[in-house]
Amino acid sequence: QLQLVESGGGLVQPGGSLRLSCTASGDSITSFHIVWLRVVPGKGREAVLCLTKNGINTTESDSAKDRFTASRDTAKNAVYLQMNRLNPEDTGIYFCARSHGWCSLNADNAERWGQGTQVTVSS
Repeated sequence: QLQLVESGGGLVQPGGSLRLSCTASGDSITSFHIVWLRVVPGKGREAVLCLTKNGINTTESDSAKDRFTASRDTAKNAVYLQMNRLNPEDTGIYFCARSHGWCSLNADNAERWGQGTQVTVSS
């Protein structure tokens, strides 16, 4: 059964960068689309980027566009979220999940969420 584990969160200053990791077990990352989501206090959950199972195509939210990118390492069965030019509004718990059916930024489409990793952007 698929399990996803996120890591790489932490405290970063505004304008800084972080790279989050999502390591999968129980299934190959080439078999499903992966969506990155975040839960922000007072704002609920938001899908920020979806990477297709071929590892080539991404869809980003408006808030992530031009700042967040995704990559993967099939040998490690891991997907990465590179976040640049971070600002305090990016603070939240970040999750990776499987996007059911198609690669979607609809959070209702996300399943098998990991446990999340905290990202705090503050000076």
